[in-house]
Amino acid sequence: MGFERVTTLFRRTKHLEQDIDEFLEKIVEAALIFRRALSIYLEHGASEEFDDILNREKHLESRGDTLRRSIETHLYSHTLIPDLRGDVLSLLEDMDDLINEFEGNLFRFSIQQPDIPDEFHRGFAELTETVVTCVESVVMAARAFFRDIRAVRDHNSKVMFYETEADKMSTRLQRSVFASDLPLENKRHISYFVERIDDIANAAEDIADRLAIYAIKREI
Repeated sequence: MGFERVTTLFRRTKHLEQDIDEFLEKIVEAALIFRRALSIYLEHGASEEFDDILNREKHLESRGDTLRRSIETHLYSHTLIPDLRGDVLSLLEDMDDLINEFEGNLFRFSIQQPDIPDEFHRGFAELTETVVTCVESVVMAARAFFRDIRAVRDHNSKVMFYETEADKMSTRLQRSVFASDLPLENKRHISYFVERIDDIANAAEDIADRLAIYAIKREI
């Protein structure tokens, strides 16, 4: 996915622009890795290939933390945007939590290894795709906050749409699971993972809600 560079809020601090660009790109990359990992898990289970993808997610999470700390240090050491600094730091921490959510869910799959019958694979894949798109949309909203404040609302609208779609898919998938002939403990285990994936879209929506407030404060 290609993005314009962050140029509006920090146009005179090239290094900071680059760190914010890379940080937001890491979130999208984490989402895409998560989608790929789920596809591998549904096809082959907790295979060696799945573990390799999990390690990629782990390294990406570490890089995201490093970038976030670098940005925070830069903001304080150069006394940049004192009126907006708190909002920007909160936004970065919330966005970083998305990477943690992706990594944490992959570890849960690796440790608990839920047995997901073939009949539910499509539902998991569709839910995951929608969640990833929701996260991509909130990343676009965050980029707009830095470069084109007027575009935040449009991207946030997409976040809300995809979060609602994810909720519908989650509910539909769980209804199918509990209507099946699987043992109750299996149904609960599968449902738990459906909820955890859907929670990522919920987190993206929460960020969009706060981002809308940050954008209003910046425009005042």
